[in-house]
Amino acid sequence: MKELDWANLSFGYMPTDYNVRCYYRNGSWGEVEVCSDEYLKMHMAATCLHYGQEAFEGLKAYRGVDGKVRVFRMKDNAERLQRTCRGILMPEFPVEKFEEMVKKVVRLNQEYIPTYESGATLYIRPLLIGTGPQVGVRPATEYAFIIFVTPVGPYFKGGFHSNPYIIMREFDRSAPLGTGTYKVGGNYAASLKANSIAHERGYASEFYLDAKEKKYIDECGAANFFGIKDNTYITPKSTSILPSITNKSLMQLAEDLGMTVEQRPVGEEELATFEEAGACGTAAVISPISYIDDSETGKRYSFGDTPGPWSTKLYNKLRGIQYGTEPDVHGWTTVVIE
Repeated sequence: MKELDWANLSFGYMPTDYNVRCYYRNGSWGEVEVCSDEYLKMHMAATCLHYGQEAFEGLKAYRGVDGKVRVFRMKDNAERLQRTCRGILMPEFPVEKFEEMVKKVVRLNQEYIPTYESGATLYIRPLLIGTGPQVGVRPATEYAFIIFVTPVGPYFKGGFHSNPYIIMREFDRSAPLGTGTYKVGGNYAASLKANSIAHERGYASEFYLDAKEKKYIDECGAANFFGIKDNTYITPKSTSILPSITNKSLMQLAEDLGMTVEQRPVGEEELATFEEAGACGTAAVISPISYIDDSETGKRYSFGDTPGPWSTKLYNKLRGIQYGTEPDVHGWTTVVIE
């Protein structure tokens, strides 16, 4: 294992020894290749550079107290990538080959997997890009699929604690019938300015209402939102937000814990009724929300300065499954290193 200060890693890029690649040429995917080069050489007219033919995923590998290394729900990530490919006309990458490449890249870089409960994990980034040249707006004929890994610390400094958010009506992250439900880079580029302004104002992240009517909750920055009241887990249903694998998992765990789960449109005014609220995603798992300020009306929705009881239970349950200290009754984890 590498001699790194695991407990103080940032959520940033650190070079590791290997990445894995696979290329689509002449109508089919080739063999998996192992590479130690961090750079890509591509045509200057590649469609990923001009027309946004780019999709990615994010998942993690966890070193458990038993020494085993587990990856969480990688089949779900593979299937979500396929859905994105269908949405922006890229060739679907086979689920079995996706899983093979995840296992291979984790094993090749196992010296970079952080120690158990250091607060750090090995972040896995699959990336599929159009590399074939086009000047007209049309799909490429060649593609590259790459997976690299990097050890990361908590997404929010301090880990599992409550953070403030701000509603910013002057920005939209994605359109109702656009690419919001796909994991493409353009959605994240659209959030950079709002996110920067939120940070400048002292908030953890920006908070979006729906782009069409500005009445319903959409997302917390790049994460899904959930609210809790009356033993009910409520999360927005929308045609412009990414279906989070973490949120999907939390909905199942909420049911397992005896909660009612509702996925439906959530009006902004309902924020005032929630006992707890949070953002969820692969990077942070759960980021409890302390309060949400409405920058236009001056209204503040408060949920407490510390994580609530349900958020804490759900966080501990999910983390326990990921690290192997809780029973994986749904078969979500794959042991990649014994």
